[in-house]
Amino acid sequence: MFDHLAGLSVFAQVVEANGFTAAAGRLGVSKAAVSKQVARLEDRLGVRLLNRSTRRLGLTEAGRDFYERARRILDEVEEAEQAASSRQVSPRGLLRVNAPVTYGISHLAPVLPAFMQLYPEIQVELVMNDRFVDLIDEGFDLAVRVAALPDSSLVARRLWTARHLVCAAPSYLARRGTPKAPADLAGHDCLLYSYLASGDEWRFTALDGKPSNVRVAGSLRSNNGDALRLAAIAGLGIIYSPAFFVGDDIAAGRLVPLLEGWRTLETAVHAVYPPGRPLGAKVRVFIDYLAETLGRTRPHLSAASPAPPA
Repeated sequence: MFDHLAGLSVFAQVVEANGFTAAAGRLGVSKAAVSKQVARLEDRLGVRLLNRSTRRLGLTEAGRDFYERARRILDEVEEAEQAASSRQVSPRGLLRVNAPVTYGISHLAPVLPAFMQLYPEIQVELVMNDRFVDLIDEGFDLAVRVAALPDSSLVARRLWTARHLVCAAPSYLARRGTPKAPADLAGHDCLLYSYLASGDEWRFTALDGKPSNVRVAGSLRSNNGDALRLAAIAGLGIIYSPAFFVGDDIAAGRLVPLLEGWRTLETAVHAVYPPGRPLGAKVRVFIDYLAETLGRTRPHLSAASPAPPA
């Protein structure tokens, strides 16, 4: 039984580290020892769990199913050990978190030090990029996503919601004039965000509930909100962005809010994690901490109320 658990643990480390070499480094053993453990596990099961190539390590269909079950067992064992140990009074272990670059830098990074002081036995690995990662294939415990969520099997908890703001630099408005209604944006240089759910159509609602959507165009498109924010500050065009990205710039006068009589899109911030396994203590306390903290630290950035508890 102990050999079986060891095999499960090594296999999970290979999946979560995305490779034999990285897993060996985490475990403090040789790559050959890790490879032998996984091969022995595959032989015992009579099925291939991993597709090995020089470019990338991937799970087979059987491997994906087996990993989810193995991870569930390992989490339960870890929680049982924590509950039984009189020395273990707080969550512990490596917590791998994925987040968008701009949001990760501006919102997650500032609140991490306080979290790690609260839970000194949790080690956090924060990986930031602007693509939708596969949590299981890439070994993440959870992701923070600032977007409309696509249909998926992931479990999501809403942490915060904020409305979009339309704004531009004083220099741009002095040069090009100030739009008075959404339709006026068609004649302006607009800064385009590649991952906006509505594409190049900016959506507004009048106070009487009538929608007013406008297709916009501009000379700059990016998949990174900070690049567009800096371009807006430089006077390159008009930006349509969640309030928590541009709130500081508006407060400082670097950007001027526009079309304030119109309601705009709301963007939700979610924590997402794989289903079908117990929510480990380290993941649970981190999600609870984010739900309690995000937006409160700089409330003028949110322009909306925090999400209710799940």
